[in-house]
Amino acid sequence: MLKTLSGRFLFLTIIFVMLGEVLIFVPSVARFREDYLLSRLERAQIASLTLLADDMIDAELEAELLRNAEVYNVVLRRDEIRQLMLSSDMPAPIQATFDLRNATAMQLIMDAMHRLFTPEPEVIRVIGAPVLEAGLLIEVTIWTKDLRNAMIDYGLTILILSAVISAFTASLLFFAVRYILVRPIKGVVGYMQRYAAAPEDARRIIQPSSGVVELREAEEALQMLQTELTAALRQKERLAQLGGAVAKVSHDLRNILTSAQLFTDRIEMSEDPTVKRMAPKLVNSITRAVHLCESTLAFGKAEEPAPRLTSVDLAELVSDVLDSERLAVGDFDLSLSEDIPQHMTVMADAEQLHRVVSNLVRNARQAIVATAQPGEILLEARETDSHWVLAVQDTGPGLPPKAKEHLFQPFQGGMRKGGTGLGLAISAELIRGHGGDVTLKHSDETGTRFEICLPKGGVAGI
Repeated sequence: MLKTLSGRFLFLTIIFVMLGEVLIFVPSVARFREDYLLSRLERAQIASLTLLADDMIDAELEAELLRNAEVYNVVLRRDEIRQLMLSSDMPAPIQATFDLRNATAMQLIMDAMHRLFTPEPEVIRVIGAPVLEAGLLIEVTIWTKDLRNAMIDYGLTILILSAVISAFTASLLFFAVRYILVRPIKGVVGYMQRYAAAPEDARRIIQPSSGVVELREAEEALQMLQTELTAALRQKERLAQLGGAVAKVSHDLRNILTSAQLFTDRIEMSEDPTVKRMAPKLVNSITRAVHLCESTLAFGKAEEPAPRLTSVDLAELVSDVLDSERLAVGDFDLSLSEDIPQHMTVMADAEQLHRVVSNLVRNARQAIVATAQPGEILLEARETDSHWVLAVQDTGPGLPPKAKEHLFQPFQGGMRKGGTGLGLAISAELIRGHGGDVTLKHSDETGTRFEICLPKGGVAGI
């Protein structure tokens, strides 16, 4: 039972209530002892009044008065005269004297605890003020056995009452906590267990219903988490299905392109000047397509091939990308230019870097063509002590807000309407494989600028 929240709450409630009762018990017992002694003083005073009324009383009446007052003798001080009013034989010498006239609360508590935990009976003297100012003081001697027994009886009554109050209070709190807190928590746990059994089922997402503010906040947070997780699982499932389809297509396409390579080998032997000029570009394009298919198959196995670093002539690579894009531009008024230092070489995987630059330039070209307005795309490079930086600058309309928010995320960061965002996601992944990064420097109505930063140390860790 102590392993449950409600059981522990019940146990702690009983402990705390009992602790509070103990704090009440101690001064209560001290108060009871004081009242007990004061009552004996009052009885003794009343008994002494009989002697004041008649100076001579017989010994039998005197003994009866002392028994009724539960004292052994009575001393009354009136008009500065200390007078023994009643007396009898004492079973033992007086062991201690207690003056109740000026006793502090702490002193009364300490005397009461001492008496309660001292089992041996003693004869004590008690001094107090007479009732209704019938003298200066009154003192009596009493046997502590009856006092201690009375204190024990009173203490047991207080403890039993405390236990009953504690049990009743704890029971009420136990059922209140079970209804207000434990039941809603169990409901949330039940939702979580049902959701864990089938996280793709949106019907199992928790619906916040608690009236307790803190629990409702927890339910709302859990609902948001489950909703996002369900959407992520659905997207991963779609990506897995898409990956399987792409892998199959890439496999067949690779076979087709391999056959095309055989034909391009024969085309290269042609003596036609135009064919000689275009054939190398065709061969390079088909080779890159074959490599892309092979990379796609590797990606379908959750593996992106590690870059094979070689010395790449950046100006030649950029020129090759721009030549391909000029064919796609056709008669549209779009300027493609480059500002690459001659003989600038970078350490990179030529195929992967070509894919990244092609993706960025293609995105820029498609964005400008979509506006039906003339534009310009500029590729420029610079070199620092630790990095090579290649920038792709365009005069397009800028990225949509959604693309900026989910940049480099597949199927979310598309740069144009209907785009998937895969190009940017793949580009960022490839450059990260080189130990570098692709960053968006700015994007507004004046244009967009991406920068590819490659470390001169090659892949991170090399």
